[in-house]
This record gives sequence, C-alpha cells and structure tokens, in this order.
Amino acid sequence: MSINAAQQRRPFHVVTGATVHGFVFNDIESVMDAVETAYVAHHAGTTVNPDSYFLRFPTRPSDRIIALPAHIESFRGGCVTGLKWISSFPGNIERGIPRASATLVLNDAVTGYPIACLEGSVVSAARTAAAAVLGAFHLNRRRKQIDSLAIIGAGLIARYILEFFLRTGWSINALHLHDIRAEDSESFRERFRSAIHGPIKLHPSAVDAMRAATVIVFATTAGAPYVLDRRSVEHNPLILHISLRDLSPEIILASDNVVDDIDHCLKADTSAHLAEKQVGHRDFVGFTLPSILSGGRVPDARRPIVFSPFGMGILDLAVGSMLYQRAVSSREAIEIPQFFYEMDRV
Repeated sequence: MSINAAQQRRPFHVVTGATVHGFVFNDIESVMDAVETAYVAHHAGTTVNPDSYFLRFPTRPSDRIIALPAHIESFRGGCVTGLKWISSFPGNIERGIPRASATLVLNDAVTGYPIACLEGSVVSAARTAAAAVLGAFHLNRRRKQIDSLAIIGAGLIARYILEFFLRTGWSINALHLHDIRAEDSESFRERFRSAIHGPIKLHPSAVDAMRAATVIVFATTAGAPYVLDRRSVEHNPLILHISLRDLSPEIILASDNVVDDIDHCLKADTSAHLAEKQVGHRDFVGFTLPSILSGGRVPDARRPIVFSPFGMGILDLAVGSMLYQRAVSSREAIEIPQFFYEMDRV
C-alpha cells in the first residue's frame, strides 16, 4: 500500500470539546474501562510511556506546557500512538477560565501520519477522574461507599472527579470543601447540592476539611507542600493526591504510598519526589495501581493511604482513541480535506 493510498483511507479529523464532552458523560463506564485497560497493558509491559517534557518560561515560573508522547502496543485490537500537549497556566483561574488547556494528536500505526486532533483538556480531566475513582475503588476495599469526602481545590478536576464518583454509583454521606477562593467552594456546593444527600460543609482551611473526612481529594494548583503536620492524617484516611504537591515529605513517609508509575511520579518535585530526596531511596513506595489492577497486593489501611497518580500519556491515548472511534462512526468528527497536501515523493 502506498503512503498516498494509506492517507486516502485515513483522513484527518478534528474532534471538538463539545463532542468529546458528550461522549464522556454519556458513557463514563467506558472511560473507566479504557483507563483500566491502559494500566493493565502498562503492567504487562506493552506500552511506551517516555518522560513528559516540560516547556518552562524563565520569567513565568508557574506556567508550563507539557508534552506527553505515548504508545500502547495492543489496545482493543490495534496499536495506539500519539501525543498530548497540555498547558498549565495557574493565572487563568483569576481570568475566570480553567488552568489547563490541551490538544491530543493520534497517529496512524502504519504510516505515522497524524489522523486526528481532539480537544484534549476534557480527555485529560476525564482520564484523571477515571484514574482517581478507579484507584479509590480498589483502595477502599472495593466498596462504593464514602462516609465523609473532603475535596481540597474546588476546580474543574475536582468537579470531574465528583461527577465520576456519583455517576458510577458511589454513595457519599457528607462532603467537606476547601478552596483558597471561598467563592469557588460556594459555587461548587451549589452545583452539587441536589446530588449529595448529606451535609455539604465549607471549611476555612485544608486541614479542617481533611480531619472531617475518611476520603480526601487534593485537586489544587499548589507548587509546593503546605499540609505539613502529620497529625492531619492521624485518622488514617484514603488520600487521592491528584495535584501531587500538597503533602509534606513527612506525611508521605508516614503513609502507604500508591503511584501509577514510580519513575514518573518521583520527579518534578512532587511530594513523593521530595520524600525521596529527603531519605535517599524509594522504599516508601510499596504499591502501584497497574499492579493492583493486575491482581497485586493492596495496602491494608493500618496507615494513611496516599494515591499519587502522575498522569500517564497512555491514559489520554486510551480514552482519546475510544472517543475518536465513536466520533468517526457517528459522523461527529470533522474531516479536514487535504490537510496533508504534498503526498507525492517526486
């Protein structure tokens, strides 16, 4: 088959955020399944997930754009290859827009040509939420029951995580909220007031919210640890440490730690990376979610459990590939004719 013929068979498509969002929230279970499948493939050694590449700006140290290339050798009968290009500009919060924006590019397995560009921030938020809820299920002894949930950071990622909890049948008896912007906590409470049947309480500090909860979600923009006192977790909660940099090394070292990938999580000054720098080893990380999903052992909850998923490109690929296929089959993907124009070598 010539390259020209291959390209005629694989036209270039764009999938908008509205289309991605519709497919995600019409079938969250499929998103969860795609994420679990990618994790299991990673444990089996059939993925390629290089280090993320961080583009930083000398005069704006809080801003960054990250490239996450990835490949899954066998995903639902075929190879999946691509790249997520995601920006994180915390100042956007003051502008009234989400911190992150992204695109996801998928490549043809035979020719390497790009075949699709998807709006990537919804894909990224959805796979993050799916990983958080999947981890919570297995670390909560496979029970979809939370007596008291604390959410620290009442933004878009937290909203997706709570939506995924609720739409996959979890029961949450009480919700505790903290955000450094009190108005965001209030808006979050109003959004979910009818979905949570128990009380929803706003707290003046993260530690206050933590001490009231059995399961804690961190979804902040923190660049360095600010929860420093080990006594804040002495009640042995399950912590979904999605934002990765909220907890002190001392809290990490006093907990059972679960990551998605040790090499990926212990870098870029995450809390776990700071703990490694402090003690000079990684022995405090005893579990990975891909191993647990593949039948490995689970923490026994005699100490705090901290799940710190760095966010692997293979998850975006798995979810994005599934959504792309659905968008094409339903004719909701937008074909761009002649996106590749010079297709003759000579």
